[in-house]
Amino acid sequence: MGGQACVFYGAAEFSRDLDLLILAEPQNLDRFRSGLRDLAAEPIAVPPFDSRHLARGHAADFRCHRKDVAGLRIDVMAVLRGVARFEELWSRRTTIEADGEPIDLLGIKDLVDAKKTQRDNWPMIRRLVEQNYFSSGGDAALDRIEFWLRELRTPELLVRMAEAHPSLARDVAPHRPPVEAALRGDIAAVERTLQAEEEEERRRDREYWDPLKTELEGLRRAKH
Repeated sequence: MGGQACVFYGAAEFSRDLDLLILAEPQNLDRFRSGLRDLAAEPIAVPPFDSRHLARGHAADFRCHRKDVAGLRIDVMAVLRGVARFEELWSRRTTIEADGEPIDLLGIKDLVDAKKTQRDNWPMIRRLVEQNYFSSGGDAALDRIEFWLRELRTPELLVRMAEAHPSLARDVAPHRPPVEAALRGDIAAVERTLQAEEEEERRRDREYWDPLKTELEGLRRAKH
């Protein structure tokens, strides 16, 4: 669900860790613990790895010590802000094959939503959507065009899409000010509203994480 997924989508060259979204049900958590043992992975932070904390939206973080993956960090979550429940995400996942093994990724739309945080993910979001746009070769279904109108963060491309698909752009514009500006061909206004959009998402993410950070502080104090 993180940088490794972006690598597979062609929007990044590397990622230093592995971010996983898992189904937090007892049997699945047991299977995951077995995998952690196989990797000689140890927890590196609070909270502990259990369904209660995962359901609250916390991440469990591990460092691998098995020789072939020594130093790899694995971050695990079960709930993401602004993103659907696991079952729905699973139903629209993207599955690729690498070295004969299937790898399940968040669908591109869900991955973009998951990256909208207060962290510096925004250049990555831009590359993700650009890559999706350019890889289409200009031939796309309406739902994909709507995705670009809703998520493109490149002003020139957003204006181009609004000019090419004015009716659909007018449908999206009431829900996204950058598209409204793109319909006018106002690049400066597109840039301003994209920045405002990013700042609002960062604010929402801070608001979401503030109580969770307070919980983490309490867990750290209790541990020490």
